[in-house]
Amino acid sequence: MRRAALLIAGSLALVACGQRNELEPAPGRALPPAPYGVSEPLTSSQLLAVDPQAVPERSVELRSESEEREDDPFDLPPEG
Repeated sequence: MRRAALLIAGSLALVACGQRNELEPAPGRALPPAPYGVSEPLTSSQLLAVDPQAVPERSVELRSESEEREDDPFDLPPEG
């Protein structure tokens, strides 16, 4: 019983360490300068946001049926 209580207390202590606060630069460091055309520097949340070009959505339709492959004129046997 005592072991279970210690396990639960330890788990709760670990959960409490995972708080989510606004990120701040290390002491003595600053955030990057504001991009051209922006008057204020971006916040850490804005800097961590993923650009849509970095993770594009799939735009290729997958084939639903198998199709016969056309003959490839460049698929030549090795020279020997």
